[in-house]
Amino acid sequence: MSYIVIEGLHKKYGHSTVLTNIEMSIEKGEFITLLGPSGCGKSTILRILAGLTDASAGKILIEGKDMHDVQPKDRQVGMVFQSYALFPNMTVKDNVAFGLRMQKMTSAEIEQRVQEMLETVHLSEKAQAYPKELSGGQQQRVALARALIVRPKVLLLDEPLSALDAQIRKKLQADLRDIQQKLGITMILVTHDQEEAMAVSDRIFVMNNGMIAQSGTPTAIYTRPESEFIASFIGHYNVFTRQTLEKMVGELLPQGYSKFAIRPEAIHLDRRQGDVSMAGVAKQSFMSGNVIRTMFEGDCLFTMEQLHEREQRIKINEKYMCYVAREDVIALS
Repeated sequence: MSYIVIEGLHKKYGHSTVLTNIEMSIEKGEFITLLGPSGCGKSTILRILAGLTDASAGKILIEGKDMHDVQPKDRQVGMVFQSYALFPNMTVKDNVAFGLRMQKMTSAEIEQRVQEMLETVHLSEKAQAYPKELSGGQQQRVALARALIVRPKVLLLDEPLSALDAQIRKKLQADLRDIQQKLGITMILVTHDQEEAMAVSDRIFVMNNGMIAQSGTPTAIYTRPESEFIASFIGHYNVFTRQTLEKMVGELLPQGYSKFAIRPEAIHLDRRQGDVSMAGVAKQSFMSGNVIRTMFEGDCLFTMEQLHEREQRIKINEKYMCYVAREDVIALS
């Protein structure tokens, strides 16, 4: 049996259904991300796992034990929120040690464990500092250390990095993954940030309207979306109807599908990189990091992405032939 098993999980508030038939199996030491737009039910799953919210139906097992009648304090489940919730009158060291003191561990044990944890989160030099003296990223690492030091069976992270600026967030994403792998702990992250999910996860569960729309590795989710929702939510896919795409590519498409998707970076100006052609006039270009995203207008709108050094190849209001490899045209269910 998997380390964590969620079977037939439902949650309703009055007449409003928040979760419908959630099924998950999570292995020990996995980093799992629940990804989806606001209001899709991902944070509700975390709260039910932690015992902070009751399920309307369904079952949660951790190491084979049913959590139905287990109190939150006895579940050995840690949780880190977007707000750091640090004790302002305590030093970093005392904040991290708080949970161990509640467990009535000896001073020597607490001292050793706190030193080890502060080293793990790269905050040893801040042991005597107070929260107000720390940056947002440092405060979040203190919150993470405080949750990890009690050695929970699973750590739940509810959008812990969303309040941070982009540069600090990317650094902490790498730190979070590094800490998870070093400790071998099972983590479940909630986020609406696709790049964050792709950067840290072993597997992703993409949610929509209280249901799991698709699950798999980051590579599988990104390269093989199964529905129009996934294609639109992950990676800025171009989504075409069968009628529109057949006009553009002049090819017979697989039967039984009405929608198709093409990744913007799978579209090229070089015929050698594709055997399916698309014509369009370049209408708008803008930069996102080191990528130039150009919108074309032909029989419909479509977008192509290129690395920055190729920007000069595209001129606005000029017509181009673009090319796509046949295997990069993805049929959507």
